[in-house]
Amino acid sequence: MKFDNLNKVIVPIAGLGTRMLPATKAIPKEMLPIVNKPIIQYIVEEIIEAGFKEIIFITHSSKSSVENHFDQSFELETTLKKKVKRKLLKEIKSISNLKISIHTIRQGHALGLGHAIACAKPIVQKEPFAVVLPDMLIKESNKRNNLFSLKKAYEDSGKSQILLGKSSKRDISSYGVVKLNKNVIKGIVEKPSPKDAPSNLFVVGRYIFENNFFNYLLKNKRSKTGEFELTTAIQQFINHDNIVFSRELIGDYYDCGNKLGYLKAIFDFALQDDEHGAELKKYIKKTIL
Repeated sequence: MKFDNLNKVIVPIAGLGTRMLPATKAIPKEMLPIVNKPIIQYIVEEIIEAGFKEIIFITHSSKSSVENHFDQSFELETTLKKKVKRKLLKEIKSISNLKISIHTIRQGHALGLGHAIACAKPIVQKEPFAVVLPDMLIKESNKRNNLFSLKKAYEDSGKSQILLGKSSKRDISSYGVVKLNKNVIKGIVEKPSPKDAPSNLFVVGRYIFENNFFNYLLKNKRSKTGEFELTTAIQQFINHDNIVFSRELIGDYYDCGNKLGYLKAIFDFALQDDEHGAELKKYIKKTIL
């Protein structure tokens, strides 16, 4: 049986990026570069490759540069054209000519990730939807798009799906950690201590939800910080006999919301860069080895 096609992805970008200060004082964390592209461009390219048709950015007044990045820049294009920089011109034009529609919604109050996702309901309406957290950058293995696989799994089953990665017990306390029965998620705990973690499997920031998940986002008590937590909503969704399937990440992940994860992403992506990767390897061997 084939269920409704997934077309819409919610990308919450309203957070202030405090873990990356002072770099994010004036620059949105999503605009920090990995080699020559901002993080958010990698995220949007991943979404397009997975076959989605619409992106809904949940944004904040300080994030206008994210919207501007995907808009046409006439002055820049004219300058590149005059200087006969055809390759760069083509690349810049491709950013504003993406085969996807982009919507933006302001999150008026900083009430957490659950609230941010709920803000998208007027655009999502009665459709199923995906959520992609831009902190988590994925480097695909063998050109397999994990988000596409998650999307297909929903379209085949009609059930919610969450992408999982494996982490060491030492690092597990930074993420939402799940309890599994085969490939069905039975519970989820936000940032447990290593001794209390139900497994070493954590959420990699890629979700697909049935539309009725909206009913759970704002029904729970707020956290101690006054926020509506996504993890709490997922647990309540499961408690009400909704099935959530899991799929395991194939490839590597980088938590670009913290400095070490961001540096690892720069290092690995730079080594794979067609233009400078080989020279960088030589430099590393000369400097470190």
